[in-house]
Amino acid sequence: VQLQASGGGLVQPGGSLRLSCAASGFTSDYYVIGWFRQAPGKEREGVSCVSSSDRSPYYAHSVKGRFTISRDNVKNTVVLQLNSLKPEDTAVYYCGALYSSDYNAFCRYGTHFNDAYWGQGTQVTVSS
Repeated sequence: VQLQASGGGLVQPGGSLRLSCAASGFTSDYYVIGWFRQAPGKEREGVSCVSSSDRSPYYAHSVKGRFTISRDNVKNTVVLQLNSLKPEDTAVYYCGALYSSDYNAFCRYGTHFNDAYWGQGTQVTVSS
C-alpha cells in the first residue's frame, strides 16, 4: 500500500490550499482514509476522515466549516480543501488509511492503530 500526498505550501492567513492523496495497493475499497497533521512539539491529530460509503465525513472541531474532504473511489484519491486558513493550521499534513469501516475512530485515534498506512507528509505553512 502506498499513499502519495501532494499540495502543501505557503499561504497567507485567509487563503486556501488543496491537498491530494493518491492511494494504491489496496485490495478492496473497504478502508477508511483521511488527513492528519502534526505541528512542531505537538502530537499528530486527525483532521478529517472518510469511509468508502456516503456517510458524512469526520472533521476535527477546529476545522469544521473551513475544510472539506472528498474521496473518489474510482481514482483512489482523497482531497482535502483547506479554506480560511489560520496560522494555527500550520503543520505537516499526512494522509493515512486503515482497513476498517470506522472512520471516526480512525480519525480520533489513528496514531494508535499499528496496522495503519501513512504517506509522507506535506508541509502547510500559514503566515503573512
